[in-house]
Amino acid sequence: AAPVRWFRLLVRGRQEDAAWVRPSLIGLLGLAALLYLWDLGASGWANAFYSAAVQAGSTSWKAFFFGSFDASNFITVDKSPAALWVMDLSARVFGVNAWSILVPQALEGVATVGFTYLTVRRWFSPAAALIAGATVALTPVAALMFRFDNPDALLVLLLTIATYATVRAIEAGKTRWLVLAATLVGFAFLTKMLQAFLVLPAFGLVFLVAAPVSLRRRIAQLGIAAAAMVAASGWWVAIVQLTPAADRPYIGGSQNNSILNLIFGYNGFGRLTGNESGSVGATGVTGSMWGPTGLNRLFNTSYGGQISWLLPAALILLIAGLGFTLTRKRTDRTRAAFLLWGGSLAVTALVFSLAAGIIHPYYTVALAPAIGALVGMGSVLLWQQRSRTWARLVLAGAVGATSIWSAVLLGRSPQFAPGLATAVAILGVGSAIAIVGMPLIHRRVVAVVVVVGIAASFAGPAAYTIDTVLTTHSGAIPSAGPAVTVASSGGGPGGFP
Repeated sequence: AAPVRWFRLLVRGRQEDAAWVRPSLIGLLGLAALLYLWDLGASGWANAFYSAAVQAGSTSWKAFFFGSFDASNFITVDKSPAALWVMDLSARVFGVNAWSILVPQALEGVATVGFTYLTVRRWFSPAAALIAGATVALTPVAALMFRFDNPDALLVLLLTIATYATVRAIEAGKTRWLVLAATLVGFAFLTKMLQAFLVLPAFGLVFLVAAPVSLRRRIAQLGIAAAAMVAASGWWVAIVQLTPAADRPYIGGSQNNSILNLIFGYNGFGRLTGNESGSVGATGVTGSMWGPTGLNRLFNTSYGGQISWLLPAALILLIAGLGFTLTRKRTDRTRAAFLLWGGSLAVTALVFSLAAGIIHPYYTVALAPAIGALVGMGSVLLWQQRSRTWARLVLAGAVGATSIWSAVLLGRSPQFAPGLATAVAILGVGSAIAIVGMPLIHRRVVAVVVVVGIAASFAGPAAYTIDTVLTTHSGAIPSAGPAVTVASSGGGPGGFP
């Protein structure tokens, strides 16, 4: 009887939820699994650089610990090895092959969709959480990186779980949840070094503002969390730094065989300034060989189709959400959620936009959970306020901006899905106009408007995601979606594809 009750609970979900909620969640996770696991072995070794490191780690525990590129432990890869550890263990159990390397990445993607849902669902409705999770699942660069063996998949999963833990910490002021969040960020550092810390300003400031405990206690809790993060991120660094050079492999990517040089140089501040010793010379017009920098970088032809489909809507809904909750009490959860996700999005997006050093379009997968959360929370919040004119105007603006921008992105690949750009623009603008005039529309027609608006918003990224899933990818710098006609920064040095 116990397994039967457990199965019923799994399928039914919370008693207070409508009957459609849990099946919808299962369907969402099933869709993510289908997208990320479909014909996964077709890409072979994917990034052969990391696959070689997995092969080394599956035969040598020393190579496993240090993240060596080769089983003889001559040199490490140019990242900390946490992402390799997961794939190494899989390869030890199932043998070294494309599936044993890539399936862990795909499962990390499904888990990311699930934790995005759980984090939004904690304070918002099931509809908001489902929209958030669907946005992540249908983001083209997410479909790319959760089917690839670069470190970004584990990084995004750990930071998404850390966001969930921060939400739990904020709602009750509990130290253990804040320590868990800090520990997860520390392990994210062991996945991709300083990029993991981009979420810290949002995490720390929102907890300091919104946690329902005294200011003194909040400051003390943040101090404890900081110590936990240092311990979680520093133990491996300390061991590597203190191990004599003769007893470990050379630290790949460093200029002096020092893990600290790798952290703060090649993989650290050099990514921001462009002063990366050992990197190939700069050739771009802005002093960066990785393409023009600026606030429009995420919308250009190299980055736009990867991540920016719903970015305009996320920004519009973020501003609306903060404006709507501006005068609420300090501990208001709705405002805290917008500040938490919006702060993480803003800091990470600004760093990616202005970084003059090595940066690739696939890094933007880190933005997918925040964009999804803001779209889910903001759209449902405005829908609940649809009796107000301003809410309908903002919601219509988000739908209209998304559809028009999707048409622009689709237009950059004119041979791909002909006619889709025109259909998206017409349906999106039409549904936006209908949203503004909703009080004049029959109730049954409103449901049609909602369906058309959602379809227009997600058709573009869904098409790019399906194309990504059906296309094999390999090499060091993969790209999601079909080829674009003009690229402002290509896949290789100097902008060459």
